[in-house]
Amino acid sequence: MSTHTNGRERNATVLVGAQFGDEGKGKLVDYLSNQYNIVVRYQGGANAGHTICFDDKTVVLHLIPSGIFNPNCVCVIGNGVVIDADALMKEIQTVRELGYSVEGRLFISHNAHLIMPYHKLLDSLSEQTRGERIGTTMRGIGPSYVDKFSRVGIRIVDLLSPDVLEEKLRFNLEHKNNLLTKIYAKDEVNVEELVNHYTAFDRSINDFVKNTQVYLNDELKKGKAVLLEGAQGSLLDVDHGTYPFVTSSNPTAGGACTGSGISPIHIGRVIGVAKAYMTRVGNGAFPTELHDEMGERIRKIGHEFGATTGRPRRCGWLDLALLKYSIAVNGISELALTKLDVLDDFDEIKVCTGYKVKGKIIKDFPTDHKTLSQLEPQYKTLDGWKTSNRNAKTFSELHPNTKRYIEFIEDQLETKITFISVGPRREETVFK
Repeated sequence: MSTHTNGRERNATVLVGAQFGDEGKGKLVDYLSNQYNIVVRYQGGANAGHTICFDDKTVVLHLIPSGIFNPNCVCVIGNGVVIDADALMKEIQTVRELGYSVEGRLFISHNAHLIMPYHKLLDSLSEQTRGERIGTTMRGIGPSYVDKFSRVGIRIVDLLSPDVLEEKLRFNLEHKNNLLTKIYAKDEVNVEELVNHYTAFDRSINDFVKNTQVYLNDELKKGKAVLLEGAQGSLLDVDHGTYPFVTSSNPTAGGACTGSGISPIHIGRVIGVAKAYMTRVGNGAFPTELHDEMGERIRKIGHEFGATTGRPRRCGWLDLALLKYSIAVNGISELALTKLDVLDDFDEIKVCTGYKVKGKIIKDFPTDHKTLSQLEPQYKTLDGWKTSNRNAKTFSELHPNTKRYIEFIEDQLETKITFISVGPRREETVFK
């Protein structure tokens, strides 16, 4: 679980989505959480959902780390997350109703920023009026990060002092209300109502608030094992993704340190999670997208609808050029391949190994939208396995064609696949 270097334990693992999000990270975090003492969510907000299936239940979490359903695991919402107060309280209630305690097991960084009601409103209005839509979830994520980097954001620590909170809200709303009334012809947001609402929220979460940067570093020094989970996927990273059709934070492995406050010296392992095919929600180029009956078939079998928005996901074949880029950017040391069972009934399965653009074959993944939109995927066709692998417990028990598919991916990526999800449940997982 850990390696030792320069007198420090490298006992932190980063788990990242290696595609456009929705790769099945929630199941893997839930499965792995019994091997870790602490699970940390390090970026994003309630714009991403992790779906976990256990004990005949299906639960979707947006803010609380998926490890909350392991009673021996502590969960941390890091400083890089933007928090929707109402969404968080609903999740805490859901976890409690399922019989799991959050007291002493859930900590929230005092430096995490809050998503305010005016962020959601401005997010929705901006998306509706822009010429080329991004496909945002309209959960206020982007505007909240804008305020963060403009140094006018409201943080959890600001809730401790109603006077400070009111002062900051009045300053912000002078600008926000000007936008709402003069640009969008909407009503003003009331300062007093917000102060009262968030003062009540502070009382509800007071026991969870902690200086998590200090806490995590102290626990790492004690030798505790920490799993850092990202939301969304690497190709939605604001710096390394398919800009401008990206999220507002850094889901890549580098974001794990800035979003949690731990040093890179502690990172000993980076696990990338990838579907056995590809999906994308929202707008933006998607080279292997299928616009035919095959794409619809994958969507139907895979239940490919957004956990947060319910929007149908765009579906396509696995893109190895994209994965090579993701592996390089994140320093991925091993891959988890999920939703392999969705391909159980296919006669043939295609895999993109590169692209043709302007008559030239390229193997690299370009991130500029114009080039991406002009790519012609180059495919390798493999035989399907036409059977279920759900009862397999070891790699050797998989169908020969399934093993060939996995080994082809490993050879092309020069990266080992160590986890294989052959069904949605915890136990439907093969280790290689």
